[in-house]
Amino acid sequence: MAWFKREKKRMKVALPSEERHVRTEGLWTKCEACRAIIWKKDLEANWQICPKCDHHFRLGSKRRLDLLLDDGQWTEYDAGLASSDPLEFVDTKPYRKRLKDAREKLGMADAILTVEGRLESRPILCCSMEFGFIGGSMGAVVGEKVTRAVEMSVARKLPLVIVSCSGGARMMEGVVSLMQLAKVSAALARLDEARVPFISVLTDPTTGGVTASYAMLGDLNIAEPGALIGFAGPRVIEQTIRQKLPEGFQTAEFLLEHGFLDAVVPRKELKPYIASALDFFLS
Repeated sequence: MAWFKREKKRMKVALPSEERHVRTEGLWTKCEACRAIIWKKDLEANWQICPKCDHHFRLGSKRRLDLLLDDGQWTEYDAGLASSDPLEFVDTKPYRKRLKDAREKLGMADAILTVEGRLESRPILCCSMEFGFIGGSMGAVVGEKVTRAVEMSVARKLPLVIVSCSGGARMMEGVVSLMQLAKVSAALARLDEARVPFISVLTDPTTGGVTASYAMLGDLNIAEPGALIGFAGPRVIEQTIRQKLPEGFQTAEFLLEHGFLDAVVPRKELKPYIASALDFFLS
């Protein structure tokens, strides 16, 4: 008879709760148009275009340059220009804090990149706006960088392409922001006198002071499918005129139909379309 009985016990190792499940958060997204669930890597590989319905998601400023410029190569200008806080503006948080957060998150000094590169082997200057930087709003720095790009285009006879993606003028800079509309528009008048082509690409959204200045002043104004384009928002307009707006009002397709745009071009066709346009302008 055994005095002792040894029982075999299985070791149980407690795993942290986050390791018990497959981590899928943030790997998928839902299309705003067709509601399809899309693997984010597939969306990124397709230039942020829904593979199911061709809905165009917003594209970041650097990815936009990768799309348009040969081999994704460019030389940046005025990278160090950064907005100050002339009004010491505070709403839900100080403007200085908003600027600091946006710079740390995006690695950009402000809401636009100004670069020189080649598009289908043709040298161009290109400005690409970043909506993620305080809604792509135009303050003193954005206005200054666009104006400098225009002046460089005049001096060097290089075609200019500006890709707009903006909520409009930056309210945190008050009248300093509004002054940029006149400054940029005056510079573009000099570009027109110099007979240098300017192609404006309007993406979702292009609104407010950006629409009221350089976005609509191109020799050729083209937009991506479905882009929201306008000055005031549709709700503001409806409340002002007390009327229901037409279906599709302020979409790129609506504006094309009513003569406010020259073309609506799918994202993947933008580069050859712009190259063909430049060949026409410079022939």
